[in-house]
Amino acid sequence: MKYQQLFNNRVAVLGTMHQKERAIAPILEKELGIKVIVPDNFNTDIYGTFSREIKRPGTQIITARLKAQKALDITGETLAIASEGSFAPHPAVPYIYCNKEIVIFIDKDNDLEIIGEEFSLETNFNHQVVENLQQAWEFALKVGFPEHGLVVWFEKSEGNSNEIIKGITTETKLVEAINLSLENSTTGQVHIETDMRAIYNPTRMKNIEKATSDLLTKIKSLCPNCSTPGFAITERIQGLPCELCLTPTTLTHLVIYKCKKCGFRQEKLFPNNREFADPAQCMYCNP
Repeated sequence: MKYQQLFNNRVAVLGTMHQKERAIAPILEKELGIKVIVPDNFNTDIYGTFSREIKRPGTQIITARLKAQKALDITGETLAIASEGSFAPHPAVPYIYCNKEIVIFIDKDNDLEIIGEEFSLETNFNHQVVENLQQAWEFALKVGFPEHGLVVWFEKSEGNSNEIIKGITTETKLVEAINLSLENSTTGQVHIETDMRAIYNPTRMKNIEKATSDLLTKIKSLCPNCSTPGFAITERIQGLPCELCLTPTTLTHLVIYKCKKCGFRQEKLFPNNREFADPAQCMYCNP
């Protein structure tokens, strides 16, 4: 296949400091024949932190692109990978959190940028304000501690700044962090939250793996016109008709594929192999 000829025996540099190679490298090395390396002392915290000390410089895609470009600059390689995650209330069900992961793949030699994505409800993203160790322990168990790490922070008296303790993965460290925070908090309260860095969050690591699999699927999808990898869906058109009354629903009726290289477009009806929507998803039959 052409995509294998493009990438086989090349080195790809992965911009990470949180061991994302565990999720990304095995998939891409096996299927593309590349060798994934991680630069020494690569600091991704400068592109934003989940604990909010540093703001992200832009969107997920912009931030992932900046990481990949920095990895290319410091290594001199021509193939780069980076990922970026976000956590927010679900757009349709606000009381449920979701995780969106993207993995970007940049090939300078062939002028390619391909992005894999995963949108998942599988996340332990959570936070709480606690006033004692018991409350903190109950929160920890709820979010999968100690397999999943925690972050504790509190407001200090000096300048009303915050003290942050990250990467808490043992009961001893949790007790120490909570006691220290309670002793020094100006409010008598402590903020405890899940550590969403991939190295401390196996649930997120699985979603990064799924985003990488989506990336691989897109790399394998070749443009029918010019055979360039990354022939992927760029637009989804709603309107799948209700099976009972034929009223258009919000479900996808049509998708449009587009090649970034030559601009070739292709439409595909019923992308989910369904010609009609369930009446339960119809605003007329089930208002």
